[in-house]
Amino acid sequence: MLRLTWVQPEDLLGHELRQAAQDGRDASAVAARWRAAGGHDAPARAGASPGPAPRSLRRLAEDLLDELAGLPCPSADAEPTDLGRIKKLCPHWPSPAGRLAPDPARLEAAWLGRAAGCLLGKPVEKLPLDGIRRLARATGNWPLTTYFTARGVPGELAAAYPWNRRSAATSLAENIDGMPEDDDLDYPLLNLLLLQRHGRAFTTADVARLWLDELPAGRAFTAERVAYRNLLAGLEPPDTARHRNPFREWIGALIRADLHGWTHPGDPAAAAEQAHRDAVLTHTANGVYAAMFAAAVIATAASGRYDVHACLAAGLTVVPPGSRLATAVEEAVALAASHDDFDTVVDALHARHDRTHHWVHAVPNTALIAAALTHADGDFAGSVCRAVSGGWDTDSNGATAGGVAALLTGDPAALPPRFTAPLKNRLATSVAGFDGAGFDTLAHLTHREATRP
Repeated sequence: MLRLTWVQPEDLLGHELRQAAQDGRDASAVAARWRAAGGHDAPARAGASPGPAPRSLRRLAEDLLDELAGLPCPSADAEPTDLGRIKKLCPHWPSPAGRLAPDPARLEAAWLGRAAGCLLGKPVEKLPLDGIRRLARATGNWPLTTYFTARGVPGELAAAYPWNRRSAATSLAENIDGMPEDDDLDYPLLNLLLLQRHGRAFTTADVARLWLDELPAGRAFTAERVAYRNLLAGLEPPDTARHRNPFREWIGALIRADLHGWTHPGDPAAAAEQAHRDAVLTHTANGVYAAMFAAAVIATAASGRYDVHACLAAGLTVVPPGSRLATAVEEAVALAASHDDFDTVVDALHARHDRTHHWVHAVPNTALIAAALTHADGDFAGSVCRAVSGGWDTDSNGATAGGVAALLTGDPAALPPRFTAPLKNRLATSVAGFDGAGFDTLAHLTHREATRP
C-alpha cells in the first residue's frame, strides 16, 4: 500500500489542530467533531499514519481543514507574513548596505560546513533526545565530537533506537563516501540555479516554476510537498503556502536561506528580503521569519567582520519582536549564555517546546540553532555537535549551524579534517547538473552570483 507522506487529509487535520493552538485560534469545536467521528491525532514522527481513513472521514478532514482556515487568528497582527508589515514591526530593521564581494574561500568553507553539519545529524534524524545520547555514549562519543558510528553499539540499544533508515547506509562514520543527497543541500543548489536564471530580482513565481522544472516531487517534504501539490492543483503563491498546509511554520523555509545570505555579505536586510520572496511560496509568519533570521545571520557572518553573537543579534533585527520565533530565540540565547553545561540548555528547551511543537517546527529548531552557536562561541566543531546533540531536526540544525560557524572561520582549511575529509569534495544530488560537484566548484558559482551586476 502506498501511503504518501505529508499530504493525507486525515493526518493533516491533527497537525492543523496543533497549529491552531499555537497561533491562538479556538479550534475546540472542530477538534470535538473530529474525535467524535473517529479521527486520530497526527502521527508523532512519521509523515503518514499506517493505513488510510474511510472515505467519509477523509472528506470530513478536508472540510474541517477549510473550516479551521477561516477561524479568527488572534496572533495575526503581531505575526504578519507581508514584508511591509513585518518591517513596520521591526524597530531596528537594518539599513541597506553597500555590496561587498564575498571571499571565495569563505564561501567554500560555508558549503563544506553546511554539508558536514548535515551529515553529522543524518543518522539520528527522527530519534528522541534520549536515544541520541545513549547511542553516542555507547561508542564513547559523548559529548558529541565527531560522526556517529554503529560499531560498538549493543544490539538491544540499536533495536530500541534504530538509525534513520534512509541515511544509515551513507552517513555513519564507517560508510561515509562523499556527501550523500539531502534536501538540506538540494535547496541551496536549487537557489543557486534560481539566481543563475533570474538574478536577485527573482519572484516567488520564479521559485515555483523552478521547482516544477527541477525538483522531483518525492524530494520535497512537509510544507514544500503541500505547496508543490497546491501548485499542481492550480493555486498560485502565496495561497500555495496557506491552503491545507499545516506545516507552514515548520523548518523548510529556513533550510533554503543560505544562498540568500551568502550572496549578500554584510547586507542582512537584502538577504532577509530575498529569503522572504523564497519562503512565502511555502510558509507563513514564523516559518518565514525563521528563513529571514537565518539569511540575516548568514549575511552578517559572510562579511567576515563580526563574531557569532553580533550575527545572531543581526538576525533578530528582521524578526517581529513580539513573535513566537523572536521570543524563543531570545530565550535560547539567554539560556546558552547562562549555563556551562549544554545538556542543561537542551533539557530546558525540550521542556519548553516538546509538548506543543512537532520536532520539525521552525520555532524550537531555530532556538536550538541559536543556542548551539551561542554556547560554542561560534566554534565550528562545537556548534555542529551541540546543534545535533540537541535533537529535533538534527540534520537541518547541523547544516545551518555548520554553515554559519564555517563562514566565521573564513577558510576551508580551518575546518577540522575529521569532518571535511570524508566528504571527498563531492556531493550527490538529484538537482540536474550538480551531481558529483565539488564544494570548491559550488563556491566559485556562488561567488559569481554574489558579484554579478
